Amino acid sequence: MSKKDNGATLILAYLNEKNRPYSAQDVFCNLQKQHGFGKTAVVKAMELLALEGKMKEKTYGKQKIYFADQSQFKDVNDTDLKAMDSQISQLSADVQSLTQSCRQLDAESKELSSSLTTEEMKSEIQELKVECSGYRARMEKIKSATNHITPEEKEKVYKDRSVYVKEWKKRKRLASDMMNAILEGYPKSKKQFLEEVGVETDEDCKVVVPST
Repeated sequence: MSKKDNGATLILAYLNEKNRPYSAQDVFCNLQKQHGFGKTAVVKAMELLALEGKMKEKTYGKQKIYFADQSQFKDVNDTDLKAMDSQISQLSADVQSLTQSCRQLDAESKELSSSLTTEEMKSEIQELKVECSGYRARMEKIKSATNHITPEEKEKVYKDRSVYVKEWKKRKRLASDMMNAILEGYPKSKKQFLEEVGVETDEDCKVVVPST
């Protein structure tokens, strides 16, 4: 058997197996990768098979459609058709169910792939234990310290801070008012005045008055 005959035999077997209409382009795309057919060879083989009556050919405009000779298949009655429809429905439901199961398994597989391995978990647990031990030691050191301040002392510190901040703002405002009064009759700029009298502002020292 020549390569040409073998190609025609494979194409005929394919059409009979699928038993559905195909164009030569469809058959070429479906079989080329597996069998290495060229498009021209496929077209010629299908035209020859149709000419020999081994398959049927229909022309729609400029396109030719090929399909298996239906006379080779036994007739199917209504009962058989209904049984096939029922089987198709059941198989479709099975496919849908299996597809859903595959998606779920894929999701679980991805989740497991991104999870830590047993060895990684053991290593992380050990690191966390060491970290916890350090925190416990630090906590015990804090608890055993004798330099804790009482709530009253803490409250006094906050009150003193508030007083100092208010006084800071008050003096800053007074100094600013004094300089503005002097600058009204001063012939130079404020920056030159500050340099001459040797005054450093909060801004020069990059200090911000805290909120009370």
